[in-house]
Amino acid sequence: MTEQDPDFRKQVDDYYQLIVWSRWKLVIFLWLTLGTYGVWGLRHEIRLWLDYFTWTAVRYGLMFNLFSTICLAICIGFTLSTLVWQSRNIIWGLSDKEKYYLEQKVKHILERKSSE
Repeated sequence: MTEQDPDFRKQVDDYYQLIVWSRWKLVIFLWLTLGTYGVWGLRHEIRLWLDYFTWTAVRYGLMFNLFSTICLAICIGFTLSTLVWQSRNIIWGLSDKEKYYLEQKVKHILERKSSE
């Protein structure tokens, strides 16, 4: 199977789509677990922010609920990194290094599949 084979190209594209979907599933999972916990831990502060919003209230609310803040930071970080990664791939396409990596992974998967 060569790199010019249309079936191989389709398999590489399918593998890339699997990676994209896996990243988004991870983001959703993080929001459903850590994000929910983070928002629940800040529920009293959020109620205060809705009544009397100041940046100082936000700062102290986040500072004194450190675990909830870390949970939300992880969720926001993973979401933003996935958005930037996918946007970069859509706008500029995959780099040669990433294409090579995907091709090598697909070859490895096919080799393992044929040896079974």
